[in-house]
Amino acid sequence: MRIIVFGFRPRTKQRRNVYDALSRCMKPARIWDLYAFQCGPSKYSNTDPKVRLLNEYFRLLGKGSLHASMSMIEDGSFTLSNEFWRITKINSSYTLCQTYPFALVVPKHFSDEEMLQASTFRARCRLPVVSWCNPGTGAVLARSSQPLVGLMMNMRSNTDEKLVAALCSNLAGVRGSSRRKLYIADARPRKNALANGAMGGGSESSSNYFQSEIVFFGIDNIHAMRESLTRLREYLDTHGEKSSDGMSSFLRHGGWTWGGGNLSSMSASVSTLGDSGWLIHVQSVLAGSAWIAARVALEKATVLVHCSDGWDRTTQLVSLASLLLDPYYRTFVGFQALVEKDWLAFGHPFSDRSGMPTISGSGNMPYELSRQSSTGSFSSSPMRQSSGAFISQASSPHAQTSNNCSPIFLQWVDCVSQLLRMYPFAFEFSSAFLVDLLDCMLSCRFGNFLCNCEKERQQCAVSEVCGCLWAYLADLRASEGGSHVHYNLFYDPTIPTKHDGALLPPAAALAPTLWPQFHLRWACPKESQAGELEVRCRKMAIQLSEMQKDKEIAERKAQEVTAAMESLKLELQNEKQLSISARNVAKSASKECEAIKRAIQSLGCKVQVSSNGYCTVDIDGDPMKKSNQKSHPASRRTSHRSLPSASEENDLSLSITVTADDVPSNPLSHICEALCPLRTRDGGCRWPDAGCAHLGSQFIGMKANFEAFDQLSIYDGYFKPE
Repeated sequence: MRIIVFGFRPRTKQRRNVYDALSRCMKPARIWDLYAFQCGPSKYSNTDPKVRLLNEYFRLLGKGSLHASMSMIEDGSFTLSNEFWRITKINSSYTLCQTYPFALVVPKHFSDEEMLQASTFRARCRLPVVSWCNPGTGAVLARSSQPLVGLMMNMRSNTDEKLVAALCSNLAGVRGSSRRKLYIADARPRKNALANGAMGGGSESSSNYFQSEIVFFGIDNIHAMRESLTRLREYLDTHGEKSSDGMSSFLRHGGWTWGGGNLSSMSASVSTLGDSGWLIHVQSVLAGSAWIAARVALEKATVLVHCSDGWDRTTQLVSLASLLLDPYYRTFVGFQALVEKDWLAFGHPFSDRSGMPTISGSGNMPYELSRQSSTGSFSSSPMRQSSGAFISQASSPHAQTSNNCSPIFLQWVDCVSQLLRMYPFAFEFSSAFLVDLLDCMLSCRFGNFLCNCEKERQQCAVSEVCGCLWAYLADLRASEGGSHVHYNLFYDPTIPTKHDGALLPPAAALAPTLWPQFHLRWACPKESQAGELEVRCRKMAIQLSEMQKDKEIAERKAQEVTAAMESLKLELQNEKQLSISARNVAKSASKECEAIKRAIQSLGCKVQVSSNGYCTVDIDGDPMKKSNQKSHPASRRTSHRSLPSASEENDLSLSITVTADDVPSNPLSHICEALCPLRTRDGGCRWPDAGCAHLGSQFIGMKANFEAFDQLSIYDGYFKPE
């Protein structure tokens, strides 16, 4: 939708050079010249899409706990099955159908040989296979291409009819009832289906398929879609804020403006938008998909969808109906699985529709011939020859030179945006995600949407050489978290809503509007922005996210403060316990001091302790005789003793100075350490049952006459209260 105009000065010769250079870059002749191959290794590595396809198949079969791997693909061990369906590897070499994936989900009791026979009755060998199934109800959504019934509509295939019937009869046993209803949805107008009969194609007859109903949706072909988008682009360029010629729409047509009161000009402009037919085509795809989803969800029926080749309109209808039926596809991971399954694996020709070169177009063989069905092994089969005749006509020189570009995928994404507008609470992604998806698809920066089918991408080694679009988009979301524009603000998977199941929009609600975020972003940039409500909600969401971060920081700080308070509380409790223990020790020491004092007094000693810390002890052998008292300060580490001579009486006189580092309030607590003569060198005590020994007292700085003490009689009774 973007139109870029290059201006050149007059009389210059640069125009042709610039035009040729742009043409070479925009439409290179070889696929290897695309940017995805020329840019070198990408940091957005791409895992093999085959693994992701098998994981989606496992989920549909109810075996989501299993995870596929490359080794499983290499040894062919991915052929799992449940009660009704199985995964077949018959197309692992793309011999059954070149435009189908390597693995297919088919009825369990339908053999591979029968599949080979049934493929000859369908254009491009695209036989009916399961695209989506509901394990709870047994409903099936299948896809294929048109049957090769011929001009007279009288060609039949028993194996094809058996295969279509197996899509219904296998599931009928779930409820034990008769065969469920079969709907065959032909996406084309009825007249186009009849016209295809002249080239060998056509449509089914309900009489050949038991309990079936044929429905035509009337969706136009790729050429009508391309012309519709061209008219829409011209309309937006003409009536946009500023067109490619530099003139504003307010000044166009002789000064006519929207506010000038000229209703005829306004009506003409609006009718021009209607003449483009774009919204009508979008509505047709929406209506057809809603009809299919209703049949599957409400009637539990089997619906087989096809168009001509089964890779354009069929893909639109099947993928959009799956999006309506399965809420898993409305998430980021599920939407990727849906696009990779129904669009990439089942062979939508992205290179042809976007005007890009293909691997076959890079060689000498025309591309249309490479997309023919393989007939080498079945040349004797009449049905196979009919298929080859049909394809050879489609590959005429006129068909090869025709323009096959068409906005099929863009139209489908437009339909998704309409559903997102109708059900804003049902989708995890936003409209901005869809816009970026389209831009990445058209940019040739990634390899996911290059080539026309899975086989061609494997031949080009796209997954090994090119970057991955899905990894790039996931990295964008991870950079900003939940506040990224790709996230839908109104989606909350934790809250049950009425949109958790199938979405079945009524016909009256299927009135599409122009997708402003994509179609108007260049012509009307101001109007292309999201609505004022969404903008404000996003700002509020950002503010809420910032407030939540601040709240988390505050909570962490509060937890730290609480932990610090708990630690201080424990320290206070420990200090309290230590204080109680110290008081108990002090009480015990006080009792011990009293006992020692009584013991010393019983020896005839006098103990005098002054308030300033001085202690005087006199020991006399005769109580009637007293020697002079000597006083010493407690802060000095000295001791004096007076020993009697041999001629004197057995009078004992001892002067001791008691010292300590910390003098308690009761100075008598030092007496034990100062006087104890019974402390051994190894730290023991010879005093019988001495309380001071139990307390582990340290007696230091004592000098005494131990021989005089040995002459005394010391008993335990001295320490008992009188």
